[in-house]
Parts: sequence; structure tokens; C-alpha cells
Amino acid sequence: MNKKLSSLICVALIVIISIPIISIAFAGKPDRGPLEKIVFIHYKKGYGKPEGTPGKPPKVGEGDYKLLVKGAKWKTTEPIVIDPDNPDGLSEAFIVSAITASVNEWDDGTYSDWGGVPIDLFGGHSTVHDATFDTVTPDGRNEILFGDYQQEGVIAVCIVWGYFGGRPSGREIIEFDIMFDTDFDWGDATVNPEVMDLQNIATHELGHGAGLGDLYRPRTSEETMYGYSEYGETKKRTLESGDIAGIQFLYGE
Repeated sequence: MNKKLSSLICVALIVIISIPIISIAFAGKPDRGPLEKIVFIHYKKGYGKPEGTPGKPPKVGEGDYKLLVKGAKWKTTEPIVIDPDNPDGLSEAFIVSAITASVNEWDDGTYSDWGGVPIDLFGGHSTVHDATFDTVTPDGRNEILFGDYQQEGVIAVCIVWGYFGGRPSGREIIEFDIMFDTDFDWGDATVNPEVMDLQNIATHELGHGAGLGDLYRPRTSEETMYGYSEYGETKKRTLESGDIAGIQFLYGE
């Protein structure tokens, strides 16, 4: 496919897959559902907005936010693992810098103190050269890597693992993996507007990892969690009112 298109728009397809762990009969709603995964697949324009997007978008101030699943959030401290190997010749230093800048947008106490819980959700990282994109079972690492997704038009994929059923208070995110598709040119769009901006897309994908879903309403088009992106786009690098409201709703102000 032509990797030099000057304008490309993507849309996130969300699929929920349950992995049965144990079957127990409950008199009421169970506190903890089975281990599940939610897959966000970002396509180019033409595939259309998927049906069955989970979560409802509450109206908040000037913008909206959408939850991954009501009550699903992080309850433990988790670092991230970055695999910088890529076919575009991007340096490890650039990749780590772009991703940690995206991380800081979500972890910055200006937006949320994660509810006062001693959790540094995206704080701390390590670099490896053996990251895997876990599609069958989680492996205990929040991995970010480049890879060739075997489907045309896919820009990035984020898989979020957790317990999304049962009572909302028992729901929990336990892992996420993010893969940037090597079908596209990646880099810094402030230098070259014909590339997919790594920091821009990473910030959006990390929002899924934190517990937020995609937005599609035209009025939310400036939010980081808006479900469409383009080559050369950088506006998702910084959070907007709905993004901030969503993360504060989950983790407190």
C-alpha cells in the first residue's frame, strides 16, 4: 500500500473476548467476572465506526469521555516495557522520549493524583528487545512495540486485559499491550508532517490502557480519546477537558 498518503484517518474497532477461568453459581451479581480482553484496532477511513462500542459517554463540562467498562481501572502499580526495534530507523532515544512524553500526559498530577492511591500507573519504564504482543493470554508486562499487523489499513492496536464483569467495584485492569503497525511511516510529525506522529498515537493508546474508550461525536474531535487520527496530526499529544475529566472520574482529582 502507499505509505506516503498525506491524509489518513483511522477508526478504532473494539472487540471483547472472554476467557473462562472458573464457573461459579452466584445468588446475585458476582464480585469478579472472568478474565477478558478488549481489543482496539485502528483502521483507515472506509471501515466505519464499529457497533457495540462499550461504555457510555457521560457529559462532562465542555467535553465528553467514555469509560472502557464501568468500574474497570488499575488497582496495582505497573511499569511499562518499551521495545524500540523498528524498520524506520528511529533511534531508541527518540522512541523512549516520545512514549515517556505520552506517559507523562496521563501520569501528571496536574490532571489526576490517581485518587490518592499509591499508584504510579505509567511511571517507570524499561527497554527490551523481546517484547511480545499478547493476544491469547497476558504475560504480566505492559508492552509497547512495533509490529506487522496482518490486516490492511491497521495503524495501531491496543489490547487491554482485565476483569470486566461482575460488580463494578470488583472490576480491574491488569495489563495492556500496544503495537504500532509497521505498514506506516512513524516519526515526529512536527519535523515531517507526512509521518504518523508516534507521541500523538501513543498518548491516545495509553488512554485505553488507563481505562478510557474512544469518542466519535464531532464535538469531541479535539479530545485525545477522539477515535480518528491523521498523518501529521499532533493535537492528541496533550489532554483536553474530556480526557482529564475521564481520568479523574476513574482515579480521583
